[in-house]
Amino acid sequence: MPCPAPGFPSEVGSRGAPAPLGAQTLRWTSAVWHVMSVPPDLHQQYLQTCQNLSQPENHFVARVLQEADKNDNIRWTKGITLKIAGNNRLVPVQRVTDEDVQVLASVLRCAVCVTGLDLRYNDLTDVGVRHVATFLQGLPVMWCRTEVENSTLRYLNLMFNDIGTSGAELIANALHSNETLLHLRLTGNKIGNKGGMYFASMLQVNCTLEKLDLGDCDVEETTVHIALMLKNNSSLVELHLCKHEIKSFGVERLCEALYENCSLRYLDLSCNKVTREDVKFLGELLKQNQTLEILDLNSNRIEDDGAIYLSEALALYNRTLKALSVVSNNISGKGLAALSQAMKINVELSYIYIWGNNFDEAACMAFSELIQAGRLKPDCTDVEPYEVDGHIHLAELSHGLKKHYYWTPSYGEVKNAAANASLAIAAVSECF
Repeated sequence: MPCPAPGFPSEVGSRGAPAPLGAQTLRWTSAVWHVMSVPPDLHQQYLQTCQNLSQPENHFVARVLQEADKNDNIRWTKGITLKIAGNNRLVPVQRVTDEDVQVLASVLRCAVCVTGLDLRYNDLTDVGVRHVATFLQGLPVMWCRTEVENSTLRYLNLMFNDIGTSGAELIANALHSNETLLHLRLTGNKIGNKGGMYFASMLQVNCTLEKLDLGDCDVEETTVHIALMLKNNSSLVELHLCKHEIKSFGVERLCEALYENCSLRYLDLSCNKVTREDVKFLGELLKQNQTLEILDLNSNRIEDDGAIYLSEALALYNRTLKALSVVSNNISGKGLAALSQAMKINVELSYIYIWGNNFDEAACMAFSELIQAGRLKPDCTDVEPYEVDGHIHLAELSHGLKKHYYWTPSYGEVKNAAANASLAIAAVSECF
C-alpha cells in the first residue's frame, strides 16, 4: 500500500492494528479523490521542479503544461494527453532532452489527470528512458508532495527518439510490474534484436498492455520469440511488426501461434519480405481464426498467387476479417479479380486497399462495379474509378489504415477519417 497523502490517516486502526479492508479502501479512495478534485497547477509544479533539480526550463514543455492547466472540463472526465511532439511545425519547438524528461517525469508522478504522453520525435536516449521507466513503475520521488501513485497513464508514444537496447530493457522491465499502460509506441527506435526479445519476454508476464508498436526498430530475428509470446498472451489486441525482415519461417511461426491466440485483432506485417508462398500460412490461418479484424500486408510481395490464397479463405471460410491492405504487392489482374470476387461473397470484409499494384482493365472494372453497386464504400478503399474514352481506370485516394499514423494535426482532430480507417474499425485502436 502506498504512503498516505499528507493530511490523511495511516492505514492502521485506533490501537495500531491494521484497519479493516473496507476502511482501507475507503480511505485510499478518499485520498485519491482529494488529489483529483484539486486541479494541480502543472506549469507551476514544472517550474518548481526545474528549480529543485537545477535544470533549465524547456519553454515548449512549459507552454504545453500551461495549456493543459486550462483544460479542466476534459481533464476531470476523461483525462488528458500531453502532446509534446518534437515534429510540431505549428509552434516553436524545443525538443525534449534526457534532462527535460527527468523533470517532466517528476511532475507527472503527482498528476493523476494525465492519461497520455506523446514524446515522439524528440532527443531521448537510454539515459532519459531511465526516468520514464521509473515513472512507469510508480516509484516515489521526494519532491512529490502527495505521494499518490500515478496509476492513470494509459498511452505512451516514444516513436522516433534515440532509444537503444538498454532503454528497451528498462521499459520492458518496468512493464513487468506496471498494470495501467495500454498502448506503447516505440516505432523507429533502434532497439535491435536483443531489445525486441526484452519485449517478447515482458509480454509473457504483462497482462494489461493492449497495443504495441515495434515497427522499424532494427529487429530482425525475434519473430519466433514474439510467436511464443502470442501463444500465452491474452491481452494484446494490436501488434505492429513493420520492417522486421519477416520471411517464410517467421510467418509460419506467427501463424502457428495465432491458432492458439484468441485476443489479437490487428496484425501489421507491412514492409517485410512476405512472399506468395508465405501467404499460404496466412490463408490457412484465416480459415480458422475468428478474432483477427485487420490484416496489413502493405509493401510485401504476395503477387497473384498470394492474393488468390487470401481470396479463397475470405470467400469460403473467414467471416471476421473486416479490413485487408495489400498495397504495393506486385498483384496483377488475376489476383485483384479474385479479391474483388471474395468481397462479393464475404459481406463482412468492408475495407480493402489495393493501390500500387498492376491494374488491368478487368481489375479496374471489377472494383468499379463493387463501388458503383455500393458493396465497397468510397471511404473504405484507396481507389476511385474514372472513365476515359470508354475505358475504366482507377485513381488513388488518400485513404488507408493508418495514413496519419506517423503524424497528426497538433490541434484538433483528423477530419478525414477514411485516411486512418483502423481507428474506426476496432475500438481498441482509438487514441487516448
